[in-house]
Amino acid sequence: MAVRKIPKNHLFVTGGYSSRKSEVMDAFESLLEKDYLLLLDFDDTVESFEVQPVRIPVPRVPRGYVPDVLVKYRPHPETGEIRKPLLAEVKRSDYLEKHAAKYAPKFAAATAYAQEMGWEFRPVDEKEIRLSRLQNIKFLREYRNVSSSEKDCNRVVQVLAVLATSTSSERVLAELAPTDDERLHWLPVIWSMVQRRQLHTDLDTPFGADVSLWLPVEQQ
Repeated sequence: MAVRKIPKNHLFVTGGYSSRKSEVMDAFESLLEKDYLLLLDFDDTVESFEVQPVRIPVPRVPRGYVPDVLVKYRPHPETGEIRKPLLAEVKRSDYLEKHAAKYAPKFAAATAYAQEMGWEFRPVDEKEIRLSRLQNIKFLREYRNVSSSEKDCNRVVQVLAVLATSTSSERVLAELAPTDDERLHWLPVIWSMVQRRQLHTDLDTPFGADVSLWLPVEQQ
């Protein structure tokens, strides 16, 4: 549970983010932080995350320091190794540079605290968050409420299984939808399946007119 309540702020966008990886509605206090939570929510290596997780004592700072997010990871599927949890401060790089003196003692305290807990601490800025992956995930989220029939989903899987282990959205559509009207039916089915991980794609490559698709390993 968050140790600090995020107040409304006329300078920054605040709000709540609901995730299957968190037991509560997570509050965010900037759009960058919201984007980071979205990345974590869609990252299969992340087991869970918690916003405003701990209050760390800092000399001469009466209320101490509360980092933004604690991220916990799943075991590696092949080695079983588990990455250290990440305690992160989510801020723009120019803001951190401008307020470096203010954050220096807080970051030092957080680094020491994280080491004691067996965690890692570091800032996370827009250079790590606002990449092609984020834009692709935002696109896919538009299809999160699409309800595709089991019959349609099975048909897509069958087509991919026949074409190859890795193919493209246009090749799949060519098999499923010979007309424009049929494309309008099948496109939401395909994207909703990608959003639910029933189909896989390369999230780090910007989506274009044709996107690579493949079946999860267990279905190949």
